[in-house]
Amino acid sequence: MSAPNAGRPAPIRWVPEAVWIERGEEETALAQRVQARLPHVPVHVAADPRLAEPADFASGKRRLVLQRQRGSFLHHCPAGTSGMVCCNYLVMNFASNCPFDCSYCFLQDYLANNSAIKAYTNVGEGLAEIDAVLRAHPQRTFRIGTGELADSLALDPLTDLSCELVPFFAERPNAVLELKTKSTCIENLLGLDPKERVVVSWSVSSTVIGASEEIGTPPLAERVAAAEVVQAAGYKVGFHFDPLIAHDGWEDGYQQAIDLIFRRLDPQRVAWVSLGSLRMTPTLKTAIRARSRRGPLLTGELVAGADGKERLWRGLRVKMYRRLLARLRQVDSCLPLYICMEPAGVWEKVFGEAPSDREVAARLVAAYE
Repeated sequence: MSAPNAGRPAPIRWVPEAVWIERGEEETALAQRVQARLPHVPVHVAADPRLAEPADFASGKRRLVLQRQRGSFLHHCPAGTSGMVCCNYLVMNFASNCPFDCSYCFLQDYLANNSAIKAYTNVGEGLAEIDAVLRAHPQRTFRIGTGELADSLALDPLTDLSCELVPFFAERPNAVLELKTKSTCIENLLGLDPKERVVVSWSVSSTVIGASEEIGTPPLAERVAAAEVVQAAGYKVGFHFDPLIAHDGWEDGYQQAIDLIFRRLDPQRVAWVSLGSLRMTPTLKTAIRARSRRGPLLTGELVAGADGKERLWRGLRVKMYRRLLARLRQVDSCLPLYICMEPAGVWEKVFGEAPSDREVAARLVAAYE
């Protein structure tokens, strides 16, 4: 599949203040590519990449570290917590942290002491690890994504990671890759053929929340425009209304977001839509307060769940899910829909059933088997 800009480097949206490279990785393809695209950014080589870690989380978002990943690349999604219905999603970690600074982001707690933005230089080893898993289970269809610890596309103009991932998954008949993003860095995708094995999905919210809580991200209209281009280029797309945040006018706000999306997108080429409530750990709340964040995040009535995370009280969560679900079903009654990190009781109240983990996973990959 070709496109007018195929073969051209994507425009650089994010420019770090400095690049740190782990000693011994200077000649890797990633390190060479990043240095060529950031010729005016200072580069430091360090035997220990931890030397690049700043004193605070915000400063970490201005530094890029290129280093080897020494652990496993592939993990089970942490949403698979005991007591929660799980879609058996797997996550790949080729990067850590991202240049956006959403007020609710769990990374400001999870990566508090490891906050520099990282891209891993040994991508080939990660793909080999994934290939081994896929080959070991040829009868199972895996749904695998890259958007847990980093935005899937925000660094793509520097790393070209999608140029390795999309062709890799295009040739794997028992896996579907999801590239989850808030960015509009789609240029690399347009010159690649996903062969129906890659879904590009956007995390979306109401315009009020996007403007006030998702710092540095493109507005909803720009994300939808990017999704329209990607869909026209041969990809299925997805949308994640997660986290849903209760705010003044939330019903109209989220309905307007759904209407904007489906005025421009073909619902027949939408792989799935998920809904998820705002989730807070006590340490995340502390991190948010420490950074003097304001807004509706900490003002709602939050109740602790069995997994230790606080959510809006169940009655309001169910109301929000039902309202969005009803509007989405008006758009297309066949849209694959699910809710994330919720117990069976909430599924029962929202969907009228409480499917097993296996049933949810099977529904989401049915079109790819």
